[in-house]
Amino acid sequence: MPPSTMTVRLNETLSDFVAANVGERGTYENVSEYMRDLIRRDKERVERATFDRLKAELTQAYSAPDAAYKPLTAAEVIARNRP
Repeated sequence: MPPSTMTVRLNETLSDFVAANVGERGTYENVSEYMRDLIRRDKERVERATFDRLKAELTQAYSAPDAAYKPLTAAEVIARNRP
């Protein structure tokens, strides 16, 4: 997929903050590099939160007593998951 261009409007405070992080004064060479890094970090944060929720659910499931489980046949599982 080819890169796309987006326009972002920032108030003066945010614009100054971005400017302080770009160019000779900042960590990033340009605004695009800075934005890509922010988006990647946010994507990683969302993926980490999703993984943490799954991990918590699995931890809870594995710590449940055996009596909490009900045996199901494959057909019952398939039927339960049909829309």
